[in-house]
Amino acid sequence: MSDSDDGPLTPKGFSPGGTDASRADNSAQEGHLAPTAFEPLSATAPNRRKLPWPWLGAAAGALLLMLCLGFLLTARSLDIQVMAEGDASVNIEGVALPLGQRWLLRPGNYLVSVTVAGYHPWQDQFTVTDADSQTLQVTPIPLPGRLSLSSQPSGAAVYLNGSLVGTTPISGYSLDAGSYELSVSAPRYKTHSDTIDVTGREVQQTLAIALEPNWADIRLSVEPDTASLFIDDAPVTLDANTMQVLAGERQLRISHPGYQSQTLNLQVVAGEPQDLGAVTLAPAEGELSLSSNPSQANVTVDGQFVGRTPVTVALSPGREHLVQLSKAGYDRKSVTLALEKGQQATRNIVLTPRLGNIRFQITPDNATLLVNGKVVGTGSQTLALPAVEQRIEVQLDGYASERRRITPRPGLEQALAITLLTNAEARRAALTPEVTSALGQTLILIDPTAEPLNEFMMGASRREPGRRSNEVQHPVRLERAFYIATTETTNAQFRQFLAEHDSGQIEGNSLNREHQPAVQVSWQQAARFCNWLSAKEGLPPFYRDSQGIIDGFNPSSIGYRLPTEAEWSFVARVEGERYRRFAWGDAFPPTQAVVNVADNTSALVTGRILNGYADGHIVAAPVASFPANHRGVFDMGGNVAEWVNDVYAIPSANADVAVDPMGALKGDNYTVRGASWALSRLSELRLTARDYGARGRDDLGFRIARYAE
Repeated sequence: MSDSDDGPLTPKGFSPGGTDASRADNSAQEGHLAPTAFEPLSATAPNRRKLPWPWLGAAAGALLLMLCLGFLLTARSLDIQVMAEGDASVNIEGVALPLGQRWLLRPGNYLVSVTVAGYHPWQDQFTVTDADSQTLQVTPIPLPGRLSLSSQPSGAAVYLNGSLVGTTPISGYSLDAGSYELSVSAPRYKTHSDTIDVTGREVQQTLAIALEPNWADIRLSVEPDTASLFIDDAPVTLDANTMQVLAGERQLRISHPGYQSQTLNLQVVAGEPQDLGAVTLAPAEGELSLSSNPSQANVTVDGQFVGRTPVTVALSPGREHLVQLSKAGYDRKSVTLALEKGQQATRNIVLTPRLGNIRFQITPDNATLLVNGKVVGTGSQTLALPAVEQRIEVQLDGYASERRRITPRPGLEQALAITLLTNAEARRAALTPEVTSALGQTLILIDPTAEPLNEFMMGASRREPGRRSNEVQHPVRLERAFYIATTETTNAQFRQFLAEHDSGQIEGNSLNREHQPAVQVSWQQAARFCNWLSAKEGLPPFYRDSQGIIDGFNPSSIGYRLPTEAEWSFVARVEGERYRRFAWGDAFPPTQAVVNVADNTSALVTGRILNGYADGHIVAAPVASFPANHRGVFDMGGNVAEWVNDVYAIPSANADVAVDPMGALKGDNYTVRGASWALSRLSELRLTARDYGARGRDDLGFRIARYAE
């Protein structure tokens, strides 16, 4: 059916009028279907189909128009701004319509290329979005510029931004565009500094720099005219009595043999000449280099002191000078000298000593004798020495050196006796026999190495009556000297550390009097008391304190501490080559009041007593109420038991000899040694008895000790 309903359908091949061709044309024009006229094939020409060129052209045009309209309707505007001097050439890969500086492009990715004369080519991807108007700013990098630079004088060093680029003249030096710090320098000229801007873009730039001289003309005349001139120790010459000197503070020295050198300080300003006038050198003095044997003799010239030998002395030429040397213990020596102008002379003068005899008595006789640091022999001898103070030293391996000073006297022989001590003897001699603490406590020196039994046996034999299982015998050797308090620490002394301390009372019997030993003191409190006393006297603390808790010690410290168990045992038990069993001796029970233990008077308090023994004290007595032991130490076997330094442990029977043992650094319980007013049994009163604990008791106190070195 036709797309038009204007007329009836016409059967194929029906023609109401006119030719077939005209009907066909009319029918086509009117929109009706019409039959195609039949034409027979030519006998001579092929049957060619006629192409519809007008139709194809119209269709192509319509399509192109539609594409253009579609592009224009969907394209976006892109403004490409090229930040460069000169005409830019822009190329965009893809469909792009230029409109002046603007381009029409559909959204998408495009490769944009820009070229400008004098710049590096620029190329980058750009994404066109759906925005109606977009901008792309392009900043090409300029090509390097060319710099040519000359200077007067030539050969100057050229620096750009601190880096050397060459010496003038420089031609066509390639530089990127930008600012540069320029420095041009040449010897004897002021440095030229400037900031230059390099254009780049292969632009040729030329600089010509005239350097300013950095010197001034200095004019002078010199007498004698053959004198040598030096500027800052560098030789210079005069040209028509003029020399060029660099600006600044300069030193001009003029010298000539036989004349005194002259030095002038110059302040030279570039370009400002100076005239120094005439400089005349004075004739040089004679020069005497004087030494003596011995050295360090006092020297006077014409009565004026000029120094001690060795010394160099200037003497005025053409006349005689009196030179005198003197030294204590030597005869004065005088010489007369005359030197010519500029003459140099050397003299060594031997001084004659004034001697005095010293008779040395040296023990041991193989010891070496030194006088003023020089070996003069061994053993006793008589020496004639100069009558000045002499430094004497006597040395021998294994002995402490002895040093003395003595001044010999002419005509009077003197005797000097020196006896060397062994190192051990010297060490002991240097130790004070006793010291007093800041609280008035007396501590006596105990030097185990000076005694027969510094290696001894601690503990007790299994066969000893009253022995307990913790008294295992084991060997100990003490080598370090120490001080130990003669008395236990009293309430009065402990209260200076802890003012509120209260030792308490037992059944109405006070333990709190000033001179009674402080009790109810824990091991920790006793150790902290020792540290407090060390600080009071400026001694290093022995115990390590961590926030109020003692958790170790420093064995090298000479600060106050508790005695070690071995020291306590040594002081209490070792007497010459024998051991004490009890504080009063070996007999049991004691027959006299020699120690404070649980006696007849303390039965109601202690519940058990030493029958038949009376010491006159129910509880603790004032310290030192009973006789001291063989070492002068009080109350080691009674009154109150005592804390010692060692963590409590049961020793091994097969242990090696322990040297200066101190126990473990820390533990839960600490060792207690010594009997007290509350004890009476044989096993408790023995000096080998051991106890332990950590808290204070009413019959437990402490005494202090410290190492001697």
